[in-house]
Amino acid sequence: MPAVFITYSLAYVDRANYGFGAAAGLADTLHITGSQTALLGSLFFLGYFLFQIPGASYARRRSATRLVCFSLISWGLFASLTGVIRNFWLLAADRLLLGVAESLILPAMITLLTHWFTREERSRANTLLILGNPVTVLWMSAITGYLIHAFGWQMTFILEGVPSIVWAFIWLATARDRPADAPWLTSAAARSLEERLAQEQTALPKIANVGAALVRPEVLLLSLQYFCWSVGVYGFVLWLPETIRMGASVGIEATGLLSAVPYLLAILLMIAVSWLSDRTLRRAGLIWPALVLSGIALLSSYLLSGHDFWLAYCGLVVAGGMMYAPYGPFFAIIPEIVPKNVAAEVVAAVNSSGALGAFVGSWLVGLLQAKTGSPRDGFLLMSVSLVLSGMLILLLPRKKPLDDGLSSAQLAELH
Repeated sequence: MPAVFITYSLAYVDRANYGFGAAAGLADTLHITGSQTALLGSLFFLGYFLFQIPGASYARRRSATRLVCFSLISWGLFASLTGVIRNFWLLAADRLLLGVAESLILPAMITLLTHWFTREERSRANTLLILGNPVTVLWMSAITGYLIHAFGWQMTFILEGVPSIVWAFIWLATARDRPADAPWLTSAAARSLEERLAQEQTALPKIANVGAALVRPEVLLLSLQYFCWSVGVYGFVLWLPETIRMGASVGIEATGLLSAVPYLLAILLMIAVSWLSDRTLRRAGLIWPALVLSGIALLSSYLLSGHDFWLAYCGLVVAGGMMYAPYGPFFAIIPEIVPKNVAAEVVAAVNSSGALGAFVGSWLVGLLQAKTGSPRDGFLLMSVSLVLSGMLILLLPRKKPLDDGLSSAQLAELH
């Protein structure tokens, strides 16, 4: 899990620092318009949409760890080039390819975790993976402002891209695809874990192929729900620094520190919600309240932004924490409704829908900000999307508890 956490963290350094480049004068340096800046920010997510299902299929059939190693090297190079390229269209192509490289990471990681963690552990395992998102944005927000102040936004992109390339080789030396491949586990322990995971599969519906899985009503619903969720999340992540800089009229260093606070709350809430989810085996019932509250908090920020920045900022803090809180339970749902022969591709399909939502959210929020000179309309869009995503999860059919066929004595022995 430490290796998984660090890897996903590095992905978010190279994904979220674009907002700081925009706040630090990227448009002025490159002599581009605000609309072009918004397009550059959103093109990442268009690339992120394109190759997830083929990547997930490779991770399931061949090796998730090798795919992650390739992704680390690729996105480290493309992220560093963001600070080198001066031509708008070359930079647009680079941002698109950065999205392609990073699109492989989440399906590969979720696939890897399903090889290692049982149902009672899965929400917490997913949360430790996805904590790489808010934890990284937390410390990246705190230090990137200072790096930009010291070295400029272009050199900062280069400095924050290189660690991914170095880490790729450490990852390859430490991560293993399955318990049977791990030198630190005894053969008996690896066999017990794999038998437990295989037993869980017997309670799931049999699905012949990926095509049949992708048209199941619950998969389509999760895809639509995650699209709406991601409109809110990634509009928030990419444009929060610029929103704070404009509203508070502070320098880039203070902007970074203020931008970090919502992610601190997100970390605490993610841990609490994932623990509760695994303790109770509740998933959807922990997801929708957090998303609805996040949307309401963003709406309050929208209503207050023209009157009192600090009250509006409190709304942003609550919204940021709540929109991240239910990620662990959400990604624990998929391996519990489809079997492992299609689970990786279903995760990729749902995450691809999220990538489209992220493209729409980051582009529209940035475009509205560029056109109106204010973040208010963009945050109204995000609030509506988050509330809608919370309502959609309520439509997910209730499932019966999985009967894994193991006695309490066997479970005690396995744990």
